[in-house]
Amino acid sequence: MAKTGTTTQGLREAIERSGYYPTLVGEAVEAAVGGEPVTSYLVHQETTFDSNEVRRHVTVLVLTGTRFLVSHTDEQPADGTSSSPYATTSTESVKIQRISSVVLSRVVADPESYTPGTLPREVVLTIGWGAVSRLDMEPATCGDPNCEADHGYTGSSTADDLSLRVSEAADGPDTVRQTLAFAQALSEATVTPS
Repeated sequence: MAKTGTTTQGLREAIERSGYYPTLVGEAVEAAVGGEPVTSYLVHQETTFDSNEVRRHVTVLVLTGTRFLVSHTDEQPADGTSSSPYATTSTESVKIQRISSVVLSRVVADPESYTPGTLPREVVLTIGWGAVSRLDMEPATCGDPNCEADHGYTGSSTADDLSLRVSEAADGPDTVRQTLAFAQALSEATVTPS
């Protein structure tokens, strides 16, 4: 369930509505936001299946006038380090100027009959600020199928600090709209005045 909005009170209410450890998540997010006014936010809860276990986690994205904040909370079952289930929550604060890319991928049905304003059936929001990069490497070739020479490697580096997938089928149309609104607010915030 994703929620988006523009006030600190609305952010707190969205975290509570998500129902996912709202006291823990709320405290972590509020400490990261501090006294700054909230420009926009997105609360996204996701359930995943890991072998025989169902796991839930929540990601909270917050935009202020100067920072982009990411909070992520995961629950873990009892294990060798803890005799009872536990949750791990982390927050990261990034200056708006450090955001190097905001990528919004849209998946639409029947592209030949697409009309403006139609909601995508899914969106993937990828945000990069240089903390994590993914390096994809493969052997380089010269194009000669009979060549056995070592041509080294070729590859690409992709900023991949955060990727959030939201679909109409799993999360509902409101969640898709909310993700689009947050992505637009974040993208607009990264524009530097000339």
